[in-house]
Amino acid sequence: MKILVVDDEQIIVKGIRFNLMNEGYEVDTGYDGEQAVEMAKNNHYDLIILDLMMPKIDGLRACVRIREFSNVPIIMLTARSEDADKIIGLESGADDYITKPFNILELKARIRALLRRSGMTSAGEERQSERLSAGHVTLDLARRLALKDGEEVELTVKEFDLMELLMRNPGRVYSRETLLDQVWGYEYQGDFRTVDVHVRRLREKLERDPGSPTLILTKWGVGYYLQKR
Repeated sequence: MKILVVDDEQIIVKGIRFNLMNEGYEVDTGYDGEQAVEMAKNNHYDLIILDLMMPKIDGLRACVRIREFSNVPIIMLTARSEDADKIIGLESGADDYITKPFNILELKARIRALLRRSGMTSAGEERQSERLSAGHVTLDLARRLALKDGEEVELTVKEFDLMELLMRNPGRVYSRETLLDQVWGYEYQGDFRTVDVHVRRLREKLERDPGSPTLILTKWGVGYYLQKR
């Protein structure tokens, strides 16, 4: 598998590259946001690691540009710990984030989790062809494609996982805490607003009228659920 690591701190890039290559990954590196976008456009990567603060264009804008042509899983690195920065990163299309300084074992665990959820692990772990449908939305689980009225819609790894969980259990109300546990994993250090951001993005992408959702609904004071059909 091939991973792109982009950070303007060369010592961090060198350390991540060394550790990931020891895990058997092929690793490309870059040092600014423009380079990240260009490399993502001209090469196939299974995952991208982007620093938040970089020269030329920052990680957030690089993430937005990459999302214009690719659904590759993205992990954002940030030296900041403010919740607002993390939420903005998720809004920009990142699938996960990790705050510097970080433990390399945690980073590798996040990478494995994202690759596993994106269906890019070994062939033995691939799911057989299966589709889930709810109203005008269909998920092709084998190809990890989302269809809205028959038209393909690009979802990030976490958006797809969240929608799959809801579609497998229509009518069941999930608290944000439960969704964090089941979609992001119990070791995830994010807060409940992470779920809110992803639900809002799913509505924008999949609802016919995001302002008046009829598919992904809110049970006020409890959580979210998929409308039974």
